[in-house]
Amino acid sequence: MAVVNVSLQVLPVVIEEDIYPVVDRVIEYIAKAGVKYEVGPMETTMEGELDELLDIVKAAQHICVENGASRVVSIVKIDYKPEGVTMNEKIGKYRK
Repeated sequence: MAVVNVSLQVLPVVIEEDIYPVVDRVIEYIAKAGVKYEVGPMETTMEGELDELLDIVKAAQHICVENGASRVVSIVKIDYKPEGVTMNEKIGKYRK
């Protein structure tokens, strides 16, 4: 399957002081998954095979709950085209 981009924003329902530590656990998981990713101020964008990235999205829900969230709201964006799509082709011209 072609390379796709998946952006994930997790909003764990925890006390305010715990939001960033819970989100940090999700980002650590993504980093260990070995996919290309970029952390942004509102979401983390990943690049790879769709099934693998969706497995990461699924795991992120469990990670939030395991780290104290009573509920998780997630926003997921998928950029797919049959020939593949990379982060670099979309934002490479903005990098210095």
